[in-house]
Amino acid sequence: MSRLTVAQALVRFLAAQETERDGRSERLIAGCFGIFGHGNVAGIGQALHQYRELLPYHPARNEQGMVHIAAGYARQKNRRSTFACTTSIGPGATNMITGAALATINRLPVLLLPGDTFATRTPHPVLQMLEVPHDATVSVNDCFRPVSRFYERVERPEQLIPAALEAMRVLTDPADTGAVTLALPEDVQAEAFEVPIEFLEPRVWTIYRQPPAPEALSRAADVIRNAKRPLIVAGGGVIYSEATGALQAFVDATGIPVAETMAGRGALVSAHPLSLGAVGATGGTAANRLAREADVVIGIGTRWSDFTTASKSAFQDPGVEFVNVNVAAFDAGKQSGLPVLADARVALEQLRSVLGGWRVEREWEQRAREEAAAWAEEVQRVVSLDGEQGGPPTQAQIIKEINDAAGETGVLVNAAGSAPGDLHKLWRARDPEGKSYHVEYGYSCMGYEIPGGMGVKLAAPEREVYVLIGDGSYLMLPGELVTAVAERVPIVIVLVDNHGYASIGALSRSLGSGGFGTLYRFSDNGSVPVDPASTDALPIDLAANAESLGARVVRTKTIAELGEALASARGADGPVVVYIEADRYKGVPSYESWWDVPVAEVSEEETVQAARAEYERDHASQRQYLG
Repeated sequence: MSRLTVAQALVRFLAAQETERDGRSERLIAGCFGIFGHGNVAGIGQALHQYRELLPYHPARNEQGMVHIAAGYARQKNRRSTFACTTSIGPGATNMITGAALATINRLPVLLLPGDTFATRTPHPVLQMLEVPHDATVSVNDCFRPVSRFYERVERPEQLIPAALEAMRVLTDPADTGAVTLALPEDVQAEAFEVPIEFLEPRVWTIYRQPPAPEALSRAADVIRNAKRPLIVAGGGVIYSEATGALQAFVDATGIPVAETMAGRGALVSAHPLSLGAVGATGGTAANRLAREADVVIGIGTRWSDFTTASKSAFQDPGVEFVNVNVAAFDAGKQSGLPVLADARVALEQLRSVLGGWRVEREWEQRAREEAAAWAEEVQRVVSLDGEQGGPPTQAQIIKEINDAAGETGVLVNAAGSAPGDLHKLWRARDPEGKSYHVEYGYSCMGYEIPGGMGVKLAAPEREVYVLIGDGSYLMLPGELVTAVAERVPIVIVLVDNHGYASIGALSRSLGSGGFGTLYRFSDNGSVPVDPASTDALPIDLAANAESLGARVVRTKTIAELGEALASARGADGPVVVYIEADRYKGVPSYESWWDVPVAEVSEEETVQAARAEYERDHASQRQYLG
């Protein structure tokens, strides 16, 4: 036994946890980010100081931002390692809720340690405490319950041991992982108890590769053998499972083409002749055309979001069947598909073996190759188009420049605005491991990009990391730029300024509302485009803002200048922000797809009436998949 406070026992426990998969081990909790207040400084704060050699501590500037760092880190590590995040009570704690939702939706492990009010309740109501007259057990930390995969309020020292062990189980379970929250009352953090020495000893959590049930494997093989027009939809599970090599081997053996979700982008390198690229609402012609005709769709590691299914309009064959390979039964059962509950790599290897020498019909394979080649040409055409004469470059041109700078091993980080859709279509994935494309589109959280990029760089310091962020997303959460400066995290941030919410502006125009309320201007009660140099535009200088936070800033105006700035940023000892304006209105088109955003059924505005008529035409293609 060792007499320690609850906080001291927890810190020592976290420092001793490891994960193991395929014989490779690493720390489960790489360190702890935090912001101290009265609810954690004397408990967790004291313990982190006392054991700073065991568990590295990194001060953050925004509680939401530090959870994004942990999520970005966990994704780059293929969910084998993450960070803990500690806060005080009240607003410090609730600031983490958005980050928790992002992690859980994206199935990324993060450990949250919010401070909580006194378990004894003696000094209540305390500073920053929510009082609920009908239920004295409630605190603001109950808001974490719906966005956490595991939640516990540790009200007695004895609770810590089972709570901590359960937390580690959830963090390391590929089917159940997400945000894990241990709410720690500030008095309990400082309370001492006798801790079993076994609790503090090194512990390895093995992440086993689950094989498919033989019957499920046999049924899946039968469905595939009988297919005339099969299609693979590769999701993020392919990359998390490190199954990109197995996927390519399966494709080479069977001739089945591959379309990719947002999280699965790069599961098969773009240069592969059967790589169709993006599918769904933000997909390209190659993937969407073959999806429309496919009679068997093999989903591997995808949760079938509305963007992937084009709001359930993408797959139009009347008898289309789905085979869903997934570690999570919840996802494997979607689309009324045949569930194959298994690790992606093991399932692909065993499916290839069971199928033997079977190969898709020659006509379908040739069709896929032709569509993939035509799509590659379309991408090159789009990224070569200039913006308006005398105006700034297009976002497509900016993406190409970053793509070229990233090469095979660089990582692109993005999350919100118009960029994810453009990236999904235009990005040419070159990394065989599938790690060059990091777009958070489960929650599509504005503000994720900078802290998420920091997490990627901390997880993979050998890679160049390029953060693509728009002005709207930058304004949501620029504070972690200071943390990047303080921690000397050398990421390259391409800050694209189109003077407003371009993505929602375009959506608003398509729905008949003319981009209302999406421009940065004084009293924006209309939708008339504004020249950024006019007196109506807000006097915003985002480059100056980034510079004031300690980053090195390079202002660029042309694509050539952008390329030079990206090259010069390599090897920097801290964050570099490359600022460039972009054409707000010259976007990347949609390619034979649809996204269900309902239009007002009645309106006095003719533009809305026209948009509603178009919506009803498109809505007719939506269907339920019932097997």
